[in-house]
Amino acid sequence: MKAVATDFGIKDALIQLGVKEINNGTSTGSNNFSNGEMIESYSPVDGKLIGKVKTTTKEDYEKVITTAQVAFKEWRKVPAPQRGEMVRQFGNKLRELKEPLGQLVSYEMGKSLQEGYGEVQEMIDICDFAVGLSRQLNGQTIPSERPGHVMREQWHSLGVVGIISAFNFPVAVWAWNTALAWICGDVCVWKASEKAPLCSIACQNIIADILKENNYPEGISCIINGDYKVGEMMTTDKRVPLISATGSTRMGKIVGTTVAERFGKSLLELGGNNAIIITPTADLKVVVPGAVFGAVGTAGQRCTSTRRLIIHESVYNKVRDAIVGAYGQIVIGNPLDETKHMGPLIDKDAVNMYLNAIEKAKAEGGNVLVEGGVLEGDEFKSGCYVKPAIIEAENHYEIVQHETFAPILYLMKYSGDVENAIDIQNGVVQGLSSAIMTNDMKEAEKFLCYAGSDCGIANVNIGTSGAEIGGAFGGEKETGGGRESGSDAWKVYMRRQTNTVNYSDELPLAQGIKFDL
Repeated sequence: MKAVATDFGIKDALIQLGVKEINNGTSTGSNNFSNGEMIESYSPVDGKLIGKVKTTTKEDYEKVITTAQVAFKEWRKVPAPQRGEMVRQFGNKLRELKEPLGQLVSYEMGKSLQEGYGEVQEMIDICDFAVGLSRQLNGQTIPSERPGHVMREQWHSLGVVGIISAFNFPVAVWAWNTALAWICGDVCVWKASEKAPLCSIACQNIIADILKENNYPEGISCIINGDYKVGEMMTTDKRVPLISATGSTRMGKIVGTTVAERFGKSLLELGGNNAIIITPTADLKVVVPGAVFGAVGTAGQRCTSTRRLIIHESVYNKVRDAIVGAYGQIVIGNPLDETKHMGPLIDKDAVNMYLNAIEKAKAEGGNVLVEGGVLEGDEFKSGCYVKPAIIEAENHYEIVQHETFAPILYLMKYSGDVENAIDIQNGVVQGLSSAIMTNDMKEAEKFLCYAGSDCGIANVNIGTSGAEIGGAFGGEKETGGGRESGSDAWKVYMRRQTNTVNYSDELPLAQGIKFDL
């Protein structure tokens, strides 16, 4: 087997994950095939070619969907706890391969090694959650108004679930969807980001072995690869009743409209423009690490990354100086080196977007506190390493209203009551994650009440990123309204059915209607 020789154990990681230098980007379990053009995966860490993947053609796609449909007819008949047992085995295999898979995530995407490991841990956690849930897919009994009748509500498997994931979480978001979909009796077809295709192949290799060992159909888990045109094959396909798509708001509008036109279901996890409100009673020991990690973690390429700090005017200078000082301690470099805090952006297009955003902020009147820019030198030869920037700005600036997927943090003041800060926070079109730093219980409750944060996630004294799988993840407004992971998010992967059973010898009608013959 030929693997790309790289530093930090990546060669061994690729071998352990069964990722060859050239891979098929279309797979139905153990059956790998692709006839499309080749796409190349370059690491933003050092600019080296990791591997090449053949894209999915229309003919390839038809094979995948046919295989998935056949698998669904068998998989939905397997008792849910037995489906959970398969997911348990998958989670255990992830535990065994956490180190090499985390290294691949870090190397192909560019996030820090600890974040790469953390992403695989999220996969393990959602498997554990799904295993327990496989014995709790409960319906309910509903009182009937008719004597001798009983009403019940139950849940059925939905079918083929199409998953479109983004580059910034190249494995975890897929697992959030598949672990729940599988225990619900669905089968999955995954179109990973073309910017991190090898991660999808590694994951498919892992689950394919589990399916084979249990003598389950290979079509329970399938992958396709390529650009947006490959994704369009699923979004327009009536045989795929649910599309779960993670990405930009622009992409989500296209996907949501397309799927709605064919009366399909969509689960959309889109952009965020997340803010932390910092009140006069906030503890700086909590504020600084929460804000800094939120802003520079994953190089600002999380949908939950902190974009805005809304600081009370009475503590503004103190907080500003503390944050600026902390930025001076950030170490940037190869993310597989655990002494580094921040790695590269995903590619040079992202770098250009970052540079343009800084210039736009300046043009609108922003005051730069920490200069940005592209880093140069041997360690930064990929051209994807940038400096995290801090800019004083106003919330109404056009660039502030826009989500920039990069480490740019905007600082702004508020005066008066915390309600003024909440208005500023809510004054954007996105509604994913939000946070308040305060030791005042009244302020915290105002932030969490019905008239408070309009986001799907609202935190007190922690940052905007770092969600746990036990809670439903997602946001409102142009974030799309979808919910993944914990709580009752499993319901989106199933169809609801109401049953009425007449166990009497008569046929009374609802609402007391008489129909005598």
